Parts: sequence; structure tokens; C-alpha cells
Amino acid sequence: MKRQWITRICFLVLAAGVIAGVSVFAGEHKVGAVTKVSIKQGGTKMLRWSKISPKNRKKIKWKSSSTRIVSVSTHGKIQAKRTGKAVITAKYQGSTQKYQVTVLAKSKRSKATARPAGKSPEPGNEAAEQNAASSKPENTTAPEKDRETVTAGTTSYRGFVTDNTLHSEKNGNIHYNVYIPASYDGTKEYALYVTLPGYQGLYFQGVAENIKTEDFGFEAQQYNQNMIIVAPQLNDWGQTSADQAIDLTEYFLRHYKIDPSKVYINGYSGGGETLSLVLGKRPELFAAALMCSSQWDGAYEPVVRAKTPVYFVIGESDEYYGSAPFKKAYQTLYDLYQKQGLSRNEIDKLLVLDVKGKDYFAGTKVTYQHGGGYLFCRDKQIMGWLFHH
Repeated sequence: MKRQWITRICFLVLAAGVIAGVSVFAGEHKVGAVTKVSIKQGGTKMLRWSKISPKNRKKIKWKSSSTRIVSVSTHGKIQAKRTGKAVITAKYQGSTQKYQVTVLAKSKRSKATARPAGKSPEPGNEAAEQNAASSKPENTTAPEKDRETVTAGTTSYRGFVTDNTLHSEKNGNIHYNVYIPASYDGTKEYALYVTLPGYQGLYFQGVAENIKTEDFGFEAQQYNQNMIIVAPQLNDWGQTSADQAIDLTEYFLRHYKIDPSKVYINGYSGGGETLSLVLGKRPELFAAALMCSSQWDGAYEPVVRAKTPVYFVIGESDEYYGSAPFKKAYQTLYDLYQKQGLSRNEIDKLLVLDVKGKDYFAGTKVTYQHGGGYLFCRDKQIMGWLFHH
């Protein structure tokens, strides 16, 4: 990323306050010169040193006091290997920052081959129980090399089964929450919707924080009752998270009876950056994509070749990104379509740039424009565009 972590955190903490009012730094606090970090065994997390600018971040030297417990990459990403404690030391030009890392035991759960999450929801939650009962994948005859292992979630939140993990040989552990309609029995094709979270919904923020702080997955249910909704909890908004989002989408396409012409995706804030990377890699997977309050980091040409429709929506004076990056991305895609010989009417069916002025936010719960995701997921014109493809 080419901007300071501290700037990103400040604005996205404000966004979280509008949508949910929860703390971004749960599980992490500073004591003197030491930052205490807790992480579950097998998990990963990016450490941050906010005083160091992005251009100098690569010059930080990272070291673990015990690589058997916690390893750390040259970019400050830790991986918890076994329970215990270790100190991660970061050094830059005579300055030192230390992180006391405690690795907690991961929950003991049974694993099932090629089986999605959905078992043992919270007692008394009938919707989740029906969800769990319908969660067996339709395709159970996939070749052995295509069989993934999933650790099923054991809790639920508003009909979503939470804290499921797809164990991908290629892309590591992929955490997600999933809503499967009670009517799904594998006999007919259902739509699939993937919603990528902003910073507040990343996995280290806490289980199910993405669906607790963003309502895209709930608002989507009114547009298609026969639709499975997957809400990944990724680790950041970079290439690895994009690969994990693709891997998870393909898992559901392989193991559930999904209509491939009705696969939708959206990304809000940092999740929009991840979405642009996803579209730059595998745009043909999706019938349409919704980019909210973000910027484009991915490649453009694959999107144009696949002719995947994209809707850009953002506040004119978005406090974090501004609207200029979306305008640039829209124009770049528009120009590429023109070079292919598409008419204006044809391009307008593939691209929408929706920049909201201050009047759109006036009189709402959103006190600043970057929190627009709260309104965008409730806007029938915006969400209707996505699901009518």
C-alpha cells in the first residue's frame, strides 16, 4: 500500500463508528514501548509501526525471539506456529519497536472433506439451524485433488454461520461467514454473492466483525431469495487476500449447485481495493461487481476482455480516498472499451460512475462521506443494478 497505516486507520475507525461503534484495535494495546498482540495458533497478522512512512517501511528490520512460536516476514507479517509467547523486534535507523505476541490455542473442531460450514449453530436460532441443515455441498464427487477441507463454524449471527475456515493448499486458511437459504437442497441452481470487507471487518478484528459492521450481506437477501451469500474475513487488501477471495468463490462454484451467470461480488473501502485485484485476475467469474468508497489497484485489461460490468459509487468528497481515483478508473476502462469499438450505449451497460454529492448524505446517520457504505447497501438503485445482471 502506498499510504500510511495511521491515516488509513484514523478514517476507517470513524467509518466503523458510524456503522457499528466497535474498537478497531481489539486484542492489541500499547504498554510503554511494547505493543501486546494476541493471535490464535495457525493465524497470521500484519504488524504496524505507524511512525514509519510507507516509503521507508521496507527498510524496517524484523526479528522474532522464537521462530518456533511466531515467525515474522520481512514485511512484518507474523505467523503463529505454536502456543506460547515471543517478542517481535522491529528496528529502523536507531529506533526500536517491540511487540509481545501471545499465541493462543486454536479451537478444537472436527474437519470435514469438501464440506462447507454450517454445523451446530447457536441454540434457539431456527434460521441458522435451517441454514446448517441445507449446507451439504451438492457436488460430492469431485476428483480427490479438488477436494478441500473445511472446518465448520459452530456459531451464528443473524442467519450466517460464522468462523468457517477453508483450508486451501494453495492459499492457506481462508476464514468466512456464510448464509445458505433454508430452501437450498442442491436440486436447483442458486445465485452466489461474495461481499468483501473494509478494514473493520478483517479477521484480526474479531470473528464475524465484517457482517456485524457492514450490512451488504443482509440487504442483499431482499433481491434474491435463492442466493447463497459468502462473507470472507481476509487479512488485508493485498494480492494474497485477492487470491483467497478467488479460491473461496471457486470452492462454492465447485461444491454447490450455483448458476454461473448469477455470481456477484462487492467490496467496500479496503475491500474495494481487494475487489479490483480480484477483477484484475479473474473477472470472468462474476456477472457484475460493485465498488464502494474505494480505489482501483488491479489490472484493467482483463476486465475489458471479459466485459464484466462494474459500478463505481463514492462520495464526491470521500474523506479517505476522494472521488478522483474512481473517476480515473472509470475513464481508463471507458477508453479501453472505446478502443475495442464499443458504442457509448454499450459501454454504459458495462460501466457506471455514481459520485454522490453532499445532499445524498444530508439528514442521514452518515455524518461523513466515507461512511457511505451504510447508505449504499440500502440504496435500491445501486444494489438493484448489481443483482439485475
